[in-house]
Amino acid sequence: MTISIRKKIAVSFTLFILVSTLIWFLNYYKYQLITEKLQIIEKKDQVLNMILEARRFEKNYFLFHNAEDLDQSIDYVKLAEARLKEVITVHGRYTVERDLEKRHQALLDYLAALQTITGNQGAHRLSSAGAADIRTGGMVQQQNGRIRDLGRLLTNDFESILNRERRLVIQLVHESGYYLYVALAAIFVLTFGIAIFMYFNINKPLESIETAIRKIASGTYAGIPAISSGDVFESLVTSLNHMIHELNRRNEQLVQNEKLASLGTLTSGVAHELNNPLNNISTSVQILLEELDDDNMAFKRELLEETEKQIDRARDIVKALLEFSRKGAFNPKPIQFKELIARTIQMIKGDLPANVDLEIDIPEHIQADLDAQRMQQVLINLIQNGLQAMADGGILKISAEQPEGEKTFCFRISDSGKGIEKDALGKIFDPFFTTKTDGRGSGLGLSISHGIIEQHKGRISVESRPGEGTTFTVCLPNRQTSETG
Repeated sequence: MTISIRKKIAVSFTLFILVSTLIWFLNYYKYQLITEKLQIIEKKDQVLNMILEARRFEKNYFLFHNAEDLDQSIDYVKLAEARLKEVITVHGRYTVERDLEKRHQALLDYLAALQTITGNQGAHRLSSAGAADIRTGGMVQQQNGRIRDLGRLLTNDFESILNRERRLVIQLVHESGYYLYVALAAIFVLTFGIAIFMYFNINKPLESIETAIRKIASGTYAGIPAISSGDVFESLVTSLNHMIHELNRRNEQLVQNEKLASLGTLTSGVAHELNNPLNNISTSVQILLEELDDDNMAFKRELLEETEKQIDRARDIVKALLEFSRKGAFNPKPIQFKELIARTIQMIKGDLPANVDLEIDIPEHIQADLDAQRMQQVLINLIQNGLQAMADGGILKISAEQPEGEKTFCFRISDSGKGIEKDALGKIFDPFFTTKTDGRGSGLGLSISHGIIEQHKGRISVESRPGEGTTFTVCLPNRQTSETG
């Protein structure tokens, strides 16, 4: 029988709460007991002090026979008796000495003995001289001795009780400290056990699921390793693996649909792009056939030259199309990026218009693993796009930067040309999409460049505003990242 994760968590936290509550009640009981003991000690100490005061006045009376001393002694004994009665009534079950009634009775006997002296004083004043006085004096001496014995026994008894109470309080304090350590150890063990349980039964399965989801987000549709926990996570992993399988199946369908859609777009684009030069060629050939017997050789030469241009244009379209679909060997090698820029500029130097200023700002230290030929194709496409956007001249700037600690470097190619309309920005990387209206370009250059940059595990973005120019930003892994990867 498997227990669900909810029940496991509920049982764990219930156990934690029960143990914590038990520990709390135990420590609270000890705290209350110590509080009671301290109150008992305080009140018993008051009883002892009152008895000591009563004895002090008792001794003064026996020494000086002052009736006020006797009255003070009786008053203190009464106060001690009332306080002891309070201890018995309120705190009786918490005292060390359970038989406090005997001490209370001894205190009452002591009080009665003191009150007897008061009666004897009256009898002694009313008696006549002679044998009666002698007998009365002997009884008084005997009573006085009994009072002293009672007082001494009470004092010793209460001092002994107080000492026992104090020793018990000290013992309770030590026990409370011990209980606190035991409670902390128990809570620590319980918390550690719950943490281990949470890690293996919750955190670890969640980490596996999180790792798999990250792979899915990056495009790797690998299944999640099976979890044999017998709870909701096992069911979740099974459901996710089923979802991943379904995603793979549907992704394959989408890829196939995309291929078909791309094929349709490609066919339409090729037909449209090739149709214009073929029409021009056909028109020129027809005119030549009609004017074949005419002696106007200059006109015929012009038609043939135009035909040659249209043939070249068609060849360029086919060449770009082949390049777009080609899957040749990808061969990245370590290269200094500034050197690659210099070689590229040298290749297109003859195409740079005189009215365009070229600014290059490339740091020496940037190195990367690049397929030089393909990256040159990207650079040429982006530079030529910038040059074509500045028919009236302007500034073409090529710059690069590699922030310290970053795993990528970025280069930018900016022009000050006419810019790109907002609704066209999202389409410029589509095959056969072009903003050129003069017949130049096949609309495949940026698509090819986008694919090459993705081969290098980089990314390309564009920023443009009509009339303010365009900036293409390309970010690629640097040399250190490639080595560690």
